[in-house]
Amino acid sequence: RRVRGKQNSVHRVSIMSLIRLCAKQYKKNSSRINKVVKRGLQVSPETTKIGWIGTGVMGNSMCQHLLSSGYKCSVYNRTKEKAEKVIDKGAVWCNTPKLVAQNSDVIFTMVGFPRDVKEVILGSDGVLEGIKKGSVIVDMTTSKPSLAVEIYQKAKEKGCHAVDAPVSGGDIGAREARLSILIGSDEQVYNDIYPLFKVLGKNIARLGGSGAGQNAKMVNQILISTTMIGMVEGLIYGYKAGLPLDELIKVVGLGAAGSWSINNLGPRILQRNFEPGFYVEHFLKDMEIALEEANKMELHLPGLELAHLLYSELKNMGYGKKGTHALQIALEKLNGIQRD
Repeated sequence: RRVRGKQNSVHRVSIMSLIRLCAKQYKKNSSRINKVVKRGLQVSPETTKIGWIGTGVMGNSMCQHLLSSGYKCSVYNRTKEKAEKVIDKGAVWCNTPKLVAQNSDVIFTMVGFPRDVKEVILGSDGVLEGIKKGSVIVDMTTSKPSLAVEIYQKAKEKGCHAVDAPVSGGDIGAREARLSILIGSDEQVYNDIYPLFKVLGKNIARLGGSGAGQNAKMVNQILISTTMIGMVEGLIYGYKAGLPLDELIKVVGLGAAGSWSINNLGPRILQRNFEPGFYVEHFLKDMEIALEEANKMELHLPGLELAHLLYSELKNMGYGKKGTHALQIALEKLNGIQRD
């Protein structure tokens, strides 16, 4: 009996030791997990400094939304005068993209062309020359998928992150903070900076890794390219048929032919207001990227090719700095229609 009692006692001690060991190991693992979680970027107006490069038609409004949400912003634009509105709201001017990066945790770029993206991010005074380890670059320009991948890889070499996040919604979407944002990034980085995207847009989606956002934007632009042709042809037909175009837009805009373009750009056309929500020359750039990428995939896209041809003619007529809905002017001239 004594021997059996001793054995039971030893057995109980062994179980208690095992429980204590498991508890100790659990604590250690929990500590490790917490450390990993803490390594992610904790985004808030109190802890996160924003850099903004490019204060054009859309970038200006987008930067203002971040300022209004309490974020401190450092800003750069090729022409300082175009940054005056955000400077007046509290943004700090920097003379180079490099200086913006030195003062920021998350750096947004919203410029015109892929060559501009290269200059402000990869150039000698670019973002990557001044970026801090762990910072994030978010390029919201519509650019080349291959360039997005290049920036991602070079940022990674510096211990940083890069996200391609082109947008759709034009000047109205930027002004009203209801842009669609198409994102290519690592999943953890996307989750970390999601609160910033929520300040800028309503429809936000990560569609894959680096370059996926730019490829998704190409789909968006291909869809719009032929929609624009249909919209202006429909309005020209309605004009020649003597229909009340304002009423027509309201009716068809609610039916199967309804689109963002007819509902938002149709009324501007009737007002003969062709100021840009999105420049013709930028749309042409996007279509050229889409055609280039389609060619790599051995795709033939006749609708996109036709839209590119018509918009090239519109630019040749001197309307490159007008909005994409200025296609109405080119097709009116093609049909011999004279309007004020």
